[in-house]
Amino acid sequence: MIFSAILFLGTVGCKKITEDGPLEFTDENNVFDSKDSVGLYTEQFLNNIYSSLPKGFNRINNNILDAGTDDALPNSTLDNIQYYSTGAINSSVLPDNAWDANYAGIRKVNIFLSKIDRVILKTSLKGYKERWKAEARALRAMFYFELVKRWGGVPLIGDQVFDPQNEIKIARNTYDECVNYIISEMDLAMPNLLSANATGTFASNFYGRFSRGAAMAVKSRLLLYAASPLNNPGNAVNKWQTAAKAAKDVMDSVAAGKFTYKLNDAATTTHYTITTMAGITTGAKLTAYVLSVNKFLSIFSTASNNEIILPYMAATNTTVESANDPIGYTRAGSGKTNPTQELVDEYEMSSGKTTTEPGTDYVSTTPYFDRDPRLPATIMFDGLYWLTRKVQTYDGGLDRPLGFGKTNSGETRTGYYMRKFLTSNASATSYTNANHVFPIFRYAEILLNYAEAQNEATGPDATVYVAINAIRTRVGMPNLPTGLSQADMRTRIRHERRVEMAFEEQRFWDIRRWKIAKNVLNGTLHGVQGNFNGTTATYNTVGVAPTKFDASKMYLFPIPYKEIIANSSMTQNPNW
Repeated sequence: MIFSAILFLGTVGCKKITEDGPLEFTDENNVFDSKDSVGLYTEQFLNNIYSSLPKGFNRINNNILDAGTDDALPNSTLDNIQYYSTGAINSSVLPDNAWDANYAGIRKVNIFLSKIDRVILKTSLKGYKERWKAEARALRAMFYFELVKRWGGVPLIGDQVFDPQNEIKIARNTYDECVNYIISEMDLAMPNLLSANATGTFASNFYGRFSRGAAMAVKSRLLLYAASPLNNPGNAVNKWQTAAKAAKDVMDSVAAGKFTYKLNDAATTTHYTITTMAGITTGAKLTAYVLSVNKFLSIFSTASNNEIILPYMAATNTTVESANDPIGYTRAGSGKTNPTQELVDEYEMSSGKTTTEPGTDYVSTTPYFDRDPRLPATIMFDGLYWLTRKVQTYDGGLDRPLGFGKTNSGETRTGYYMRKFLTSNASATSYTNANHVFPIFRYAEILLNYAEAQNEATGPDATVYVAINAIRTRVGMPNLPTGLSQADMRTRIRHERRVEMAFEEQRFWDIRRWKIAKNVLNGTLHGVQGNFNGTTATYNTVGVAPTKFDASKMYLFPIPYKEIIANSSMTQNPNW
């Protein structure tokens, strides 16, 4: 088992608390120096541990994790992220192999906790050491969660710091033991964690650090996963009740004014105007529609906002745009992420009707007209304005010059590009550094977690409606119909989670914990083929990529082969 980690340091500023790589090698005695009364190097060591948090954006060979689900494909048939949707993973070929990185993060935390008491801080910094310890513990618990959601039970090593040269034989703990450990660590850390979030001086000095709210958000997601069919085959109601309470605790803290989290309700960035979105909806709706789109997109383009509970902080950059821009602009984006027709079809009409239900206002000749505002805020489709012109993804268009099925890489395979997270810099010829704050946890998820758990525990009571309707109201979507059954509400909640959290590393885990991957990843993923006749475009749904998911083993990752070889006490997951 590999628990080794390079010790490296980094600097910290108000817009970035993590460092993405080693800046210098240094001796532990210099880092944890008893004479360092302000804890300069000690805090830098802690800051570096934050770099092990999930980065989100194009982190897997320049692809997003969702490109291995039914929501998206990479634009190259050679990119290995799609092995998760084609069934090609194994213990030696695992594109999202986070084993080493998370155990390296755990090792760094253990070193930090074992050495920090050497440092004697001056009296004016009273309480800092306790907070740093609490942040480290919370980070370690988060790293374990990243392991558990991939592999189930993993070895818990406590506070031990192993010599990388020694042979290590440690058996796996059970899934429940790991869950209980993560919960207990978060509970121990919480009293000494910061309680504020993105307001006032906190926004400039501490935004991005592990707060009490972040620890509670981890518990909410972890307990929701633990209650879900994958990990709760007997559907024990008490597990759903515990998950509902964990989410409700965050909501109650907000209601009591302890946290200032909320759904973002301000269009702090003008991504679109009524001019650039003309034709996307009716003229009467246009102003409100544009505001809804901008409010949603502003969550992801603002350096700090009250919806994001735990962000991955990084310096301003251009990498999200350069990796995901449509290919036809002079600044030459790579167009890596191609949403599927399956995801596009999930978005309702702005009336709240689906595209297929009786009485729908959907028209196949104008398939993107008057849809849920989260559609143009998430997916680039033919005719959506971007930068200085409308996107052209019909066959022969600037952003799909070769056309459907004519290439294995270089342009969209599905007829769509990802829009979410991209900043709308007006220049079509060059990139400009911009804020890209990946939301590891945001308040909308807490509401979704609560609604799902509460619906499973008690059925669709009034509080379930309130949570889901709040998310829909934020983007101008109508309330859910009343009188839904528990099963109908379950469908609605899963729909809402899919469209709200698209590309935020949620769908990948949701289809596993719900045990529906066998249904959505055995068949064919689709896209659209557009044909332009000089005045109008026509669209046809086309099959793009076959999928395969072996339900006998693929709900959990295989333990990496080298870990099985190195650790004689390690056992492999079933059927791998």
